[in-house]
Amino acid sequence: MTGTAAPLRISVIGCGYLGTVHAVAMAALGHDVVGIDVDVDRIALLAAGRAPFFEPGLPERLESALASGRLRFSADMGEAAAADLHFVCVGTPQSADGDAADLTAIFAATEALATHLRPGSVVAGKSTVPVGTAVRIADMLETAGAALVWNPEFLREGRAIADSLSPDRIVIGVGRTGEEQGQGEAHGHGRRPGQGGDAIGILRTAYAPMLDLGTPLVVTDLATAELVKGAANAYLATRISFMNAMADVAERAGADISGLAEALGHDERIGPHYLRAGIGFGGGCLPKDIRAFAARATELGAKAPAALLATVDDINLSQRSGLVVSITDHFGGAVAGRKIAVLGAAFKPDSDDIRDSPAIDIALELHRLGANVTVTDPAALANVAGRYPELSLTGDLTDAVRGAECLVIATEWAEYREIDPVAAAELVAEQTVFDGRNCLDRASWAAAGWHYRGIGRR
Repeated sequence: MTGTAAPLRISVIGCGYLGTVHAVAMAALGHDVVGIDVDVDRIALLAAGRAPFFEPGLPERLESALASGRLRFSADMGEAAAADLHFVCVGTPQSADGDAADLTAIFAATEALATHLRPGSVVAGKSTVPVGTAVRIADMLETAGAALVWNPEFLREGRAIADSLSPDRIVIGVGRTGEEQGQGEAHGHGRRPGQGGDAIGILRTAYAPMLDLGTPLVVTDLATAELVKGAANAYLATRISFMNAMADVAERAGADISGLAEALGHDERIGPHYLRAGIGFGGGCLPKDIRAFAARATELGAKAPAALLATVDDINLSQRSGLVVSITDHFGGAVAGRKIAVLGAAFKPDSDDIRDSPAIDIALELHRLGANVTVTDPAALANVAGRYPELSLTGDLTDAVRGAECLVIATEWAEYREIDPVAAAELVAEQTVFDGRNCLDRASWAAAGWHYRGIGRR
């Protein structure tokens, strides 16, 4: 810790992807942290220093935090009782029967936590929730005399440690109780509950090292803080789907989406990020968050935003089916019996997350159409094997490529971007590659004799 800030006693409720990373980050900042989850097997893994999912840098940080004595894990909610600050990091998946977020777990966790809170405790919600959820949670905490703030997370899988320790902004949403507790000391460090501390001040203490380095702090109301994460994901998803829509136009017109993206990126009003066309986004955040955002917008009577996001979702999903159609057309209208290697299973590189993965959807559809599909991935195969036993898997890239009549780049892992097209040509039965991420050097592959097909590229 730096400056005048003193270490806090912190509980992190929910030790999934978000909670585990956040607990490790808070311990790395010098706080005394306990991570709590109802999944006893997960708690046992974490307590033994084993990360239950793939995230670069997390195993080392986890081991270091445990060894320091500043981090521990428990399945007993009572272990949170002594904490000054409680971060709620419970998952909010898409409902099984619709697009809205399933809030069952976050309400259950809040109810369980409330029985262990002391008057003056501060609860910070980090889960991604529909706007209006925080007010309901504040009502649940009212009898405990605890203050609620909303502190959305902005983690990117594959870069979660860096995003946690060096965020580009910190957002704190406060309600009536938080504003009252924030009077006078909202801009100070080091105050503890029971010593005149306030809700905003406690969060400032938690994030003191980041604030000392100049990380922007945005203090707003609960509803706005809830909207920030959903709006950010909706905007990023819209940019991706917009470029994929442009890729469709470019392909039909004989234009090249890569040149279009480069030209657009030089416009300072647009910028270069999230302009690459491909088979679309996936994972456990963007797809379910834009659907939940649209569902909540519909409930609020905001029809235009809901319609916009429905179109964004449709474009995204159509990229997957569109690639399958292109592959099928390449083989004369049928892929039955064709040997196809799908390179990638995770929804993005540096992750083992296969939730709503475009790569998996494409592999499954090709398999359904009768293709002999082999899937490879550096990190995600264990997750694939557990859910999709019908797919043939190999962890060896050479084995996956050998004898293939078609390669499909489905996840932009560095090892796939760096494949030597000349060496690969000696392994395959047919030199055809579908670059679903537009990440290969088209010229070098074409020079090596490959039939190259990108997304929206000539």
